[in-house]
Amino acid sequence: MKIKRLEHVAITVKDMDKARNTWVDVLGINQEYEEQIGQTKLAMLPVGQTYIELLEATGPDSPVNEWMDKSGESLWHLCFEVDDIDAAVLELKGKGVKLLNDEPKPGHGGSRIVFLNPESTGNVLIELAEIPEGH
Repeated sequence: MKIKRLEHVAITVKDMDKARNTWVDVLGINQEYEEQIGQTKLAMLPVGQTYIELLEATGPDSPVNEWMDKSGESLWHLCFEVDDIDAAVLELKGKGVKLLNDEPKPGHGGSRIVFLNPESTGNVLIELAEIPEGH
């Protein structure tokens, strides 16, 4: 598995507009895009080759809710870009790494993603993403 870069740092927020004020208006980091995936709204703010990903729950079934119940607004996970998500999944399973989703699922910007179980990563939630060409 080849990790290409730290793709994003995910942060949970209660109010996207308030959070955007901090990151965009105060720190001057421009938002590249915003999208809705299921019951989660996300905004991507580029900093060099990496993004800050802001995540807000927009419904009761958003996975952001569970995290927010435990930790509130905070750092949620790190995402690494990989060349081939399917090969990465096979390699990780071969190494005995537990995954939260055994098959890649749709993610931000048309990516395909998997999450590694924090039990296998020193209690750090790690996402792997295969980013489509042109993104």
